Amino acid sequence: MSPVTHIRIIYDGDCPFCQAYVKMLRLKEQYRVELIDARGEHVILPEITSQGYDLDDGMVVEINGQFFHGDEAMTRMALMTTKSGILRRLTKWTFTSERRSRYLYPILRGGRNMTLKLLGHKKIKNLGRG
Repeated sequence: MSPVTHIRIIYDGDCPFCQAYVKMLRLKEQYRVELIDARGEHVILPEITSQGYDLDDGMVVEINGQFFHGDEAMTRMALMTTKSGILRRLTKWTFTSERRSRYLYPILRGGRNMTLKLLGHKKIKNLGRG
């Protein structure tokens, strides 16, 4: 992969876990990062939808024009974070493994969905489902 010049993270702005994860990684310290709330208006959202990425199933990360969704997005972000701090080290170790990410991501997504439901937030429904 070519050197990272631009990262766009499209995430659920109503999700406290998504917000905390993106903030905890502190990618803005090393990269030019654009955070995009999937519930807002942004020119990239129709492109995300046209490519079939379900934002209720996971965040999307665009790195130099290449898209990653869900567990792949978590893995890519973990690969770019530093090992400073115990939580970032644990996150990096956990999610730099594609196998661990694939296994853990559905569990995390389930907790996120349950929390959003308890908080009274509706699904994003960018693909028109459910």
